[in-house]
Amino acid sequence: MKLKGLGAGLISVWLSGFLLIALSFYGTLLLSPSLHNPYFPRESSTAPRIIIFTALHISSSSFDSQAIHSWLALSSQVKVVLFTQHNNNSSLTDTFGSRLLLDSTVDFTFLGTPFLHSMLARTEAYASDIAVLIDPHTLLLPDFISALNHAHHELDRDWLLVSSSVNIPRFPFHWDQTGHFWRQYNGKRVRFGELQKMISLQSNSSEEANMIMAWNNVDSPLHCGVLPPFLYQRGTHNQWIVNEALSCKRRFVFDATSTISSVSTGNAEKKFDSRNWEYIGNSHLGKLYGSLSKSYALPKLLKCNKRYILVTASDGFRTREKISACISRSKSRSLKLEPVKKDQAVSPLKLPYDLESLLPLVADKNRTVVLSVAGFSYKDMLMSWVCRARRLAVPNFLVCALDDETYQFAILQGLPVFFDPYAPKNISFNDCHFGSKCFQRVTKVKSRTVLKILKMGYNVLLSDVDVYWFRNPLPLLHSFGPSVLVAQSDEYNTTVPINRPRRLNSGFYFARSDEPTIAAMEKVVKHAATSGLSEQPSFYDTLCGEGGVHRLGDDRCVEPQTNLTVHFLDRDLFPNGAYRDIWLKEDVRGECEKKHCYVLHNNWISGRLKKLERQMMKGLWDYDASMRMCV
Repeated sequence: MKLKGLGAGLISVWLSGFLLIALSFYGTLLLSPSLHNPYFPRESSTAPRIIIFTALHISSSSFDSQAIHSWLALSSQVKVVLFTQHNNNSSLTDTFGSRLLLDSTVDFTFLGTPFLHSMLARTEAYASDIAVLIDPHTLLLPDFISALNHAHHELDRDWLLVSSSVNIPRFPFHWDQTGHFWRQYNGKRVRFGELQKMISLQSNSSEEANMIMAWNNVDSPLHCGVLPPFLYQRGTHNQWIVNEALSCKRRFVFDATSTISSVSTGNAEKKFDSRNWEYIGNSHLGKLYGSLSKSYALPKLLKCNKRYILVTASDGFRTREKISACISRSKSRSLKLEPVKKDQAVSPLKLPYDLESLLPLVADKNRTVVLSVAGFSYKDMLMSWVCRARRLAVPNFLVCALDDETYQFAILQGLPVFFDPYAPKNISFNDCHFGSKCFQRVTKVKSRTVLKILKMGYNVLLSDVDVYWFRNPLPLLHSFGPSVLVAQSDEYNTTVPINRPRRLNSGFYFARSDEPTIAAMEKVVKHAATSGLSEQPSFYDTLCGEGGVHRLGDDRCVEPQTNLTVHFLDRDLFPNGAYRDIWLKEDVRGECEKKHCYVLHNNWISGRLKKLERQMMKGLWDYDASMRMCV
C-alpha cells in the first residue's frame, strides 16, 4: 500500500510539473506575438536591436496608429522614436508604452516641417544595432524583419538597405484588440499570404517620399560630407542620400524592395507637389550639393525557396538563371533611382509669403512677434539667436533680411523671413560695426520695419542677433501695459540714473500696437531719416527730449505730445555689454543665471569677429555652422 501511495504521489508530482510547464509555455506565447503569431518570424537570442525613426509634420491631422502597431509587432527588439515639436502627447505613450519614445530635440521650420539632417544626427544618440528611417504612414509586414536579420547576420561590412512602398489610399484591414493580428472589417482574420497578394496586385508606384531606409547603426556615416538642410518628406533627400552613399563607397547599398512588403497610406497629406516651395527648396539643395551625374543600378535582395540572394549587375548568367523563376513569381516594385546632378543652374528661391502674410502665421496669441534684422555677414549669429529662441520654445520670431544672400540662406534654414527692398546696398561684411556709416544705414531699417508691423496691428519685440537670451522675456514685457515702450538701457555706470541722455538701446525694445506708440514711432522714424547718425540717438532725443528734458525719475521718460511712457529695463535682468563687466567673468552663464538675467547684450565691443569670438569663447553659442544645425 505504501509503495502504491508513493507511486501515486510521484505521478501526481510529475503531472503537476508537466502542467506548470505547459502553462508557462502558453503564457510565453501570449506575451510574445512573434512566437505564436504565424505572421511573424521566430526571434532568436541574437535578434538585433532595432530602432525605427520617423517624424510627424505639425499640420498632419493624426499619427497612423496602425503603422506603429505594425512596427512594434515585428519583434520585441523593436522600439520607435517619434520626432515631434511637443513631447507631451500622453495618448501615444499610454497606447504604446515604453517602446514608443517622443523626442523634441530636432529642428523644425516655422511651418512645423522637421529637418532631415537634424533627425539623422539625433539617431546617433540612440543605442541600437539597426536604425530605420520610415514615413509615418507606412505599414510593415513581417518579411521586413526577416530582411533586416539577413543583412545583420550575413553581411560582413557596413550596409544601407532601401526599399520602396506600395501606395494604397485606404488599407482595408485593421489590428484586432490584442494587437497581434490583421482582420478584415467584417472581423475575419487575414492571413499573411493574403496581405502579400493584395500588396503585389497594387500599381507599381514608388514615390521618393515612400522609400524606407535601414542601416547598421555604427560610427560610419551614411555618406561623405555634410548633409544639406533638407526638409523631411519634401522630396529629393532619400534619392540624394542613396546617390551620395554609393559615391562615398563606405557602405554596401542594396535594394530590398522585392523581399519587403510595405504599404504607404495617407497620401492625401503628402502628395508630391513640385510647385510647393518646400519641394523646390529640397530640389535646390540637391542640385547645389548633389552627386555627380551618374545612373546607378542597385544590387537587389531576392528571396527564393526561403533563402535570400543578393543579385548585382555583374552576376553571371547561371546565377540569374537559378533565380529567374523566383523573379517571375514576384511582382517587383523596384526602386527608381535617378541621378542627382551637381552644378546645375539653380534659380533663386522665394517664399510664397510677404510680411503681411507671415505675421498671422508667426504671431502668438497676444498678436506679438519677435523681430530681428540681419545681413549676410551676421548669418551665423542670426542662426545662433534662432536656435536659442527654439530652445526656449519661442516660435513667434520673424527675420528681416537686409540682402538677397541672407534671404536665400534663411529660406533654406526654414526661417520665417521677408526681404526689405529698401535696405541699404553694399553692406560691408566686416566693417558694419557700431558708429560706422554702414551701421547707421542698417539701423534705420529696424525702426521703419517695426513701425510697419505696428500699423498692421501686431506688437513687436525688436531684438538684435547679438542679444543672447537666457529666459523668455515676453511675459514680463507684456506686464508693463499699454502706452509703454520698454527698452534696454545702455548705461554702464552703476552710480548714475539708467535713463541718462542717449542711453536708450534701440537693439532691444518692446513696442505695443497702440495709438501713442505708433505716433511716437512715426516721430522716431522721421527724425532718423534726417539724421546723419544711427537711429539710436533718434529714439532718445525724440522720446526723452534732447538732453533728457522729458525724463521722469531714474528709469523713465514721457513723450509729451503722444503721452507715451518709455521704461528703461532693470540692468541686472537686462544687462548691456559693459554693465558690471559681466563679459569679463570666467563663467558668464553662471553669473547671469545668478542675477536671473533674461538677456545679455553682446555690445560695447567693436567688430563682427570680436563679437563672434567673445560669444563663442564664453559658451553662449547654439549653432554649428559646419553641420548647419542647432546644438
